[in-house]
Amino acid sequence: MRNIIPSLFCAAIVFASCKTAKPVQYLSNGYLDTAKLSKISIPEPIIQKGDILTIVVYSDNPEATSIYNQMVSNAANQSANQGAAASGSTVSASATGAVPTMPGYFVDYNGNIQMHALGNIKAVGLSREELAEVIKQKLIPYLNNPYATVKIQNYRVTVLGEVAHPGVINYSGDHLTVLQALGMAGDFSTYGLKDSIILVREYNGKREFANIDVTKPDLFLSPYYYMQQNDMLIVKANPKKPTVSVEQNTRRLSMATAIMTLITSMAVLVTLFK
Repeated sequence: MRNIIPSLFCAAIVFASCKTAKPVQYLSNGYLDTAKLSKISIPEPIIQKGDILTIVVYSDNPEATSIYNQMVSNAANQSANQGAAASGSTVSASATGAVPTMPGYFVDYNGNIQMHALGNIKAVGLSREELAEVIKQKLIPYLNNPYATVKIQNYRVTVLGEVAHPGVINYSGDHLTVLQALGMAGDFSTYGLKDSIILVREYNGKREFANIDVTKPDLFLSPYYYMQQNDMLIVKANPKKPTVSVEQNTRRLSMATAIMTLITSMAVLVTLFK
């Protein structure tokens, strides 16, 4: 009986050291009031310097319209076709697995884009619809019933700190929420603080900071719930997070305790069945 007590004590230590962390609790600090939170207001992305825009022009004159649209490029297909021409064969896009891409209009650091025959067009600070309207008005003298569509190609945000997969997130849509960004980054790590996330936003030559708390339902009412292109999220670490050396020592202690428990248990079994 005396030999069993040390064994049970060691086993208790092992189980305590293997205790799993509590799951992340989102939106748990407060009441989810449907009446208060039901309204969805999605802000329109604003074009910034350094953005790359896909702009497609349409009108009742397809041939005349084509000069205002960029040619679809496919570097992989071009390379494959060049090789095929040298060998006298042909290669299709489906055979190469390449996907055609639109080159895009770069918003320069004066905030302008340059379109064929239209010259410089101020784009920075406008929404996609506003820029499309500007382009439409400039095209009216040249085309019948013209209109344009505008899309931001390089919509991306950065998530750093205590998440599973920190880094840059490229997003094909126009709207990304804080919760979606955290999900795409693999969720919080064990020591990530859910109520202390820093959002850094740079726009129009200014930088602003905001603190985001994903434990409160009021998150949905925050002007920072929907992220803008080039936003950065930084998830802070719990001050109690152990250092690398502490974690290593804890693992070593757990391993040593487990070995001692195994040896003690074997000794107890030998004693009992001797």
